[in-house]
Amino acid sequence: MERVEMPAKTHGVGLFLELRKRLQTGLLIVRKDVARSPADVVLTGGESSLQIQTPRGELILTLPVGVTLEQGSCIPTPVGDSYVEEELHYRLRINVAQISGEEASGCVMGTLRANETYCFYCQTCMTRLLEDRMFKRVLPLPNGNWNAIVDDWCCHPDPFANKKLLPRAEDCLLGDTFLLLARDGSCEQTLTEEVSPVGTKDSQDPKKPCHRLTLVSCKSCYSVLGEAIAPETLKLYITQVVVEPAVGDRKPEASLERSCFLERTIAARLLGLSNSLSTFHFSVQTPDGKVFLLLWLLNSDSIIASVPEMCVGGEGPISSSSLHTPLPRAARALKLLYITCSNTSIQQKDIVTGWEVNVIGHPVVLPLKVCEELLQVIEDSNATLPASMHCMSSYEVAYLRL
Repeated sequence: MERVEMPAKTHGVGLFLELRKRLQTGLLIVRKDVARSPADVVLTGGESSLQIQTPRGELILTLPVGVTLEQGSCIPTPVGDSYVEEELHYRLRINVAQISGEEASGCVMGTLRANETYCFYCQTCMTRLLEDRMFKRVLPLPNGNWNAIVDDWCCHPDPFANKKLLPRAEDCLLGDTFLLLARDGSCEQTLTEEVSPVGTKDSQDPKKPCHRLTLVSCKSCYSVLGEAIAPETLKLYITQVVVEPAVGDRKPEASLERSCFLERTIAARLLGLSNSLSTFHFSVQTPDGKVFLLLWLLNSDSIIASVPEMCVGGEGPISSSSLHTPLPRAARALKLLYITCSNTSIQQKDIVTGWEVNVIGHPVVLPLKVCEELLQVIEDSNATLPASMHCMSSYEVAYLRL
């Protein structure tokens, strides 16, 4: 789906819409700079669209196929005292038609199939990294903490102790956030390797083992793609590569803008992990095991749109300028609660400690730079929300678009 341009600051949010497909309900929040009273806003629905009439003019939001407004269902609702001077809230109902095949995989995990030929590209510069790779086996790796529970299942010493699960020449092994595959001759021309330095704190802490990673990077743009975990084995993170079927001389489509690609890839992966593992808590970690971010998946059926104040009204929908401007589009998204593990408040530190002590949160391992990029995407999302939606208890709120 096309991405709605996001305002830089919260005070620029003129209108926010969240629809819930399962509940067939919706919430519309309009800033009082756009409409002063509940009677100033009129909603009507079209085929997969929503028309919002305000004193500034009419705004048309494109909805996903099969989603329509239940006419006459929009009613004003009370707002908390602290936000009564800033926002108008409305509740509404929607009708959702069942559309088959709309659950997109969104990342490479849902793309790879055995006995198909693929090309791997650097997501940053779209350089072809691996050419015409066919895998006889595409297999999921065991759950990330499988080694920790082997003793509970075996009546003899752990046969897998200190052993890595590595792919054979024509294997592709799928981890939670990475792929394992064997090197081939083309790697020498497209990839470089460098041993990562040891952090100062880790190297001075005698309790922590000294880990050095052999980082694998793109030879063209030097973006880190993953690690070399064995002399003949590559570990490539799904946030760093684009995988497409090899069809003749067809060139790959232009890569998505980085933050958009990262958002969609992580959102799709969290949704996949939640469905397969029946978990809603995720601990985003760096390869050295340091917890960076805690995520709590609240809703996976949301459809959202956030429109800057300057884009609400002002020009009619059929004006000459709007003829060349795409209509704002609502998109499927995951609703998350999150806590950053650095610079937290006292209440948040208690939550972080509780997650660690009770081993809450399925580990999602990503390179440090990617963790930082993901945090920026999440914080940007939080900045596009109305003031009344920024926080929930001691967590902050964000959406990741699918």
